[in-house]
Amino acid sequence: MLDAVVISDIHLGSPNCQAKYLVHFLAEVRRGELRAKQLILNGDVFDSIDFRRLKKHHWKILSEIRKLADHMEITWINGNHDGSSEVISHLLGVRCADEIVVESGNRRLLFLHGHRFDEFISRYPFITWVADRIYNFLQRVDKSHSFAKFAKRRSKTFLRCAQKIEQDAVRYAAKLGCDAVCCGHTHLPVANTSGAVHYFNSGCWTEKPCHYLTVQDGAVTVCSYTEEVPDELLNAGELVDHPVTVSLSSVA
Repeated sequence: MLDAVVISDIHLGSPNCQAKYLVHFLAEVRRGELRAKQLILNGDVFDSIDFRRLKKHHWKILSEIRKLADHMEITWINGNHDGSSEVISHLLGVRCADEIVVESGNRRLLFLHGHRFDEFISRYPFITWVADRIYNFLQRVDKSHSFAKFAKRRSKTFLRCAQKIEQDAVRYAAKLGCDAVCCGHTHLPVANTSGAVHYFNSGCWTEKPCHYLTVQDGAVTVCSYTEEVPDELLNAGELVDHPVTVSLSSVA
């Protein structure tokens, strides 16, 4: 059994949320096909606290989280899009926190969303808003998300911000005496084990393939979720049980 499964940046309410895939993923966790002691929601569960934007499968995600809360420990870490999540977290039966430290295999692992280290979004809110709109547009016009990912990885500003978040998160984790830190926020899956404090990022559920982290005996693994659901079933809004292809990106 895994010590934890970690997902972040679901962005419920966004048209780019891969909700149908996540419903299936959470159902597999609930059924024990991916067994874990706890689930960590590492920030930005919502795109904004506007329930009018939620679609049918967005509500199904909240339903699955509520069902999971009856069987396992769930912690919702606050993200910059979540607003005041405490009221909703009580309705779902999950714990709410700004950060948590998990002990696994004699290692201390720090979990936080990472937006506190992102100075760009506070300094340049309008530019951030424009960049988000362009990124979301690229995701909508290209269902493979290749254009959006290419644009993100070619942006020197984005890469500098992501690197600074990583560096500041690692320094903060070191001060707390942690062996590794796991963030979200950048939507970029990362496993950097080159330093004394390892850095991981759980990616997001707004572009394909979606990513998540697993924790077992102190080892953190970045995994991609490529659920083999036929397009015609996705378009019809149906979900059936199909084998899950999980590829290991890296292990620490």
